Amino acid sequence: MRSSNLTILKLGGSVITFKDKALTPNMPAIERLAKEISEAKPYRLIIVHGGGSFGHPIAAEYGIAGGFKEPIQMIGFSKTHNAMISLNTLIVKALLENGLPAFSLAPSSFIVTRGGRVYSFYRDALENAIKLGFIPVLYGDAVFDYDVGFTILSGDQIASRLAIEFNAERIIVGVDVDGLYTADPKMNRDAQLITEIDVDDLKNLVGRVGGSTYIDVTGGMMGKISELMAPVSMGVEALIINALKPNNVYRALKGEEVIGTRIVKGWGKRGFRQDSE
Repeated sequence: MRSSNLTILKLGGSVITFKDKALTPNMPAIERLAKEISEAKPYRLIIVHGGGSFGHPIAAEYGIAGGFKEPIQMIGFSKTHNAMISLNTLIVKALLENGLPAFSLAPSSFIVTRGGRVYSFYRDALENAIKLGFIPVLYGDAVFDYDVGFTILSGDQIASRLAIEFNAERIIVGVDVDGLYTADPKMNRDAQLITEIDVDDLKNLVGRVGGSTYIDVTGGMMGKISELMAPVSMGVEALIINALKPNNVYRALKGEEVIGTRIVKGWGKRGFRQDSE
């Protein structure tokens, strides 16, 4: 059991945007999620969201994830960051309208990567925001990188690093499917939901998890579960749920039973459990 009672809520871009329509937010989902979070009355919470149709298409067009190669990319870098600010503003506004002290923090303002991985992490502002009772709202961002000039830092990597830095109790990952499956459920009708898995079995499953249908410069589901391994190995419990289904995020925040995949540090050689339906 972790001691901080801190929850990291990661909302995927496929939940808060329409990923097949550039720069198109899913406002009904954003407004519903803000209401669910408010009704759950979270004690200590950090929210991290993905880019979806805001950040990914621009970043892909300019090759931002691959680092600085030509001056025109500087325009793309700034456009990507600005698009993420626009999406973040919509989410923060919805949270504020539901009475939550949401506060936007740009990862590029306090994180610098090296080779695409978090390297310099200036935590003071974020730490003080949490202590005062704010709900920091971060996002996948275009950030500066010591080795390649700049890159894309995924919301998944940010969420996992925050869980480690601040000794979080759990990470809730909201996506557009019910959890982890034995195959891509969007492509294979025989895919079975994995309801519980430990980190050792998760490592064996990584190579079998399907990717995203749409443009995703940060690795889709593969990226999510890969990033979860480090915090789970340190005792942080992870729960992957379908955030497009009403009340799932509310139930998860309240600690109530919810359909999804629970990932834990370990329980021996028990294997993983699948949905029997």
